[in-house]
Amino acid sequence: MLAALHQKMRFHLAHILSRASDSLLPIGSDVPDGFIFTPRELWDGDCEKGRWLVHGGVFSYKGDQLELHNANWHPKEAAPVWIEHLHGFGWLNDLRALGGDQGRLAARAMVQNWMDAHPYYEPESWRTDILGRRIANLIAGYDFFGDSASDAFQEQFFYNLIKQVKHLSRSMPGMLEGLPLLYGIKGLAYAGLTLEGRERDLECALNLLEREMKAQFHNDGGHVSRNADQLFEALKILVDLRGTLKQAGYPPLETIQTRLEQSLPALRFFRHGDKRFALFAGMQEGEDKPVQQLFQMSGVRARAVNSLPQTGFERISAGKSLLMVDCAAPLAFEFSHGRERIFVNCGSHPTDADWQSALRGAPAFNTLTIDDRGPSEVRRSKPVQAERRDKDGHSSLEVWHEGYKAFCGVVHRRALSLDEKGFELCGQEILTCPKGLMRSHRVLARFHIHPRVLISLVQDGTQALLRLKSGFGFRFKADGAQLSLENSIYLGSGVRPLKTKQIVLRALMEEDSLEIGWSLTKE
Repeated sequence: MLAALHQKMRFHLAHILSRASDSLLPIGSDVPDGFIFTPRELWDGDCEKGRWLVHGGVFSYKGDQLELHNANWHPKEAAPVWIEHLHGFGWLNDLRALGGDQGRLAARAMVQNWMDAHPYYEPESWRTDILGRRIANLIAGYDFFGDSASDAFQEQFFYNLIKQVKHLSRSMPGMLEGLPLLYGIKGLAYAGLTLEGRERDLECALNLLEREMKAQFHNDGGHVSRNADQLFEALKILVDLRGTLKQAGYPPLETIQTRLEQSLPALRFFRHGDKRFALFAGMQEGEDKPVQQLFQMSGVRARAVNSLPQTGFERISAGKSLLMVDCAAPLAFEFSHGRERIFVNCGSHPTDADWQSALRGAPAFNTLTIDDRGPSEVRRSKPVQAERRDKDGHSSLEVWHEGYKAFCGVVHRRALSLDEKGFELCGQEILTCPKGLMRSHRVLARFHIHPRVLISLVQDGTQALLRLKSGFGFRFKADGAQLSLENSIYLGSGVRPLKTKQIVLRALMEEDSLEIGWSLTKE
């Protein structure tokens, strides 16, 4: 508790010192003339995003767009993620991808405009994690936009930069944790490596990095966020730091290489046959190219693992079929065949908080709810339990939780199995009430269908036929519940939800146990 209080006091003191130093730091007082070297930019930008930025002042982020009017860097209606994107300066790489003087002069003008608008500390854009991102991107991009600039630009740039670096140095680690802290570490390390006299910043950054690699990554390679996109971003930071340390002549950090070797297989775990991510923990599909580039840049040959026990996921593959299961409440899963997704969770939105909140609820996942309540909405007395069996090419998984126990005394067990050819996925939803049911409960299980899958009810509405774009067909059957086909949405990429369908199984639990069986069989 005292340590946390000390950190909080240090964080606020850094802000007070930043305000004071803005007026006390004279020109020429330990302001560098240039960089010792500039880190190589490893990642490809998007020239189309750069073109939008040059010609329309439009910033692009994961399929969403935001236009800045009158060079206003703090639009009132913008979501917090836009503030992070605007002031993090990752978009410099898109202008680099555009190439030529067009991108270079636009980048220089935007950096100039930002410096003119932010000569002093202010809480929003100088937030520690944003500051770390901006410092790293400004340093890595300087050879592109700054080397050929006027003396006046360069003098202002380094004066502005050193103030930012000093504030970051005073603020770290502050109250940061998770991926934001890694952004701060990267910025501090880049400053320590490239600016004369900032060796203590590098030492601080590397000490924090060693600590955070233990704190943020599970032994199975997964990230504590359970989010594949955050794992991807964290590994990019490690690759950048490894490359920049090597460029500066430092011996390699074995812990970075070990972490990459452990975590890249975990990143592969989350990819379907279409090479994009499954939609767990607030995810969208993402893009294949940046992930492929990470695998190439890492130099690690990583095959997907089948189990992430600490992170809480299991993966079963057979033939062309792939099943991924979230072994934390709400026991959701996704299923694909080849490059085609069949059962999908609903996804998320890159910038809209209302959509993000709505799609975090159990109804947006392939799982079961009781009385329209998901297990994450009620208190859990024990963590989710999982038991996996692999024998003779046949794999099965049983997961269960007591999330409903305090609410209605019910334990939910979900048993899943996939045959050795990947032709049949079978599931059982087993509900038991060990202390006796006090009243009846409405039970509902959802199976959201990918928008590219055509689905129709057959056999007087008791079964469903699913037709993939490739022409393959699957038949869905259920026992112990009433089957219906209802509307759903899919926000797997971009900002526009796509209309799709969901299979819904309904039952009434009137006794101490209830079992619903279902299967998806290739025709």
